[in-house]
Amino acid sequence: MKPLRVVVWGENVHEHKHPTVAKVYPNGMHTVIADALKASGDDVEVSTATLQEPDHGLTTERLAQTDVLTWWGHMAHGEVKDEIVSRVQKRVLEGMGLIVLHSGHYSKIFKRLLGTTCSLTWREADERERIWVCNPGHPIAAGIDTCFELDREEMYGEPFGIPAPEEQVFISWFEGGEVFRSGCCWRRGNGKIFYFRPGHETFPTYYHPMVQRVIANAVRWARPEGVWIDACPNIKEPREEIQPKEV
Repeated sequence: MKPLRVVVWGENVHEHKHPTVAKVYPNGMHTVIADALKASGDDVEVSTATLQEPDHGLTTERLAQTDVLTWWGHMAHGEVKDEIVSRVQKRVLEGMGLIVLHSGHYSKIFKRLLGTTCSLTWREADERERIWVCNPGHPIAAGIDTCFELDREEMYGEPFGIPAPEEQVFISWFEGGEVFRSGCCWRRGNGKIFYFRPGHETFPTYYHPMVQRVIANAVRWARPEGVWIDACPNIKEPREEIQPKEV
């Protein structure tokens, strides 16, 4: 079997503008995520792309060779070119998997695919997050206990302006009392989409072994299942003879 081809996309802005973030992720969040995926097994082939590259690193040719794309963005959602968003959307509809992380909930691509505001409440207060597994039989939850905790995270709270998830894998509780649907699945066209909440840039969340396991599980769950091509051909000749109708 061919390796699962994964591209880890990172906005890569915070790491260059904020010393606190650079200290936690000196080579970028995207490299930490990519390195963890590489270490998760020989069945994945992982590369990275960033906002600063030509075409944001997502050329038509590269996307055609991508099975699953992970997406982290925050400061520069508006800088992502609409033509690239359309390009990614087309590939998801064809069958490419998409894993949207943390503040990527407000990315152009996530909002377009879900068709809603994807808004939420938030608080940056350095508080504990407990992530509960609410669907223990789901492949994305494989190897995860009943719950796991992150000592320091940003709070995201309900209401979360998304369509009702087709599958709910995780729900989060925060030290301040809020809850949040933190692991949600959808299908769009032939592609699978998973949103995973943790990942505030000033905390070492992507080094956490359980967070890494969830992302590794998610990219494997989101692998393409066949290919669907957008086309509206005019079928002039029927497969079977159409009998004339009596007037």
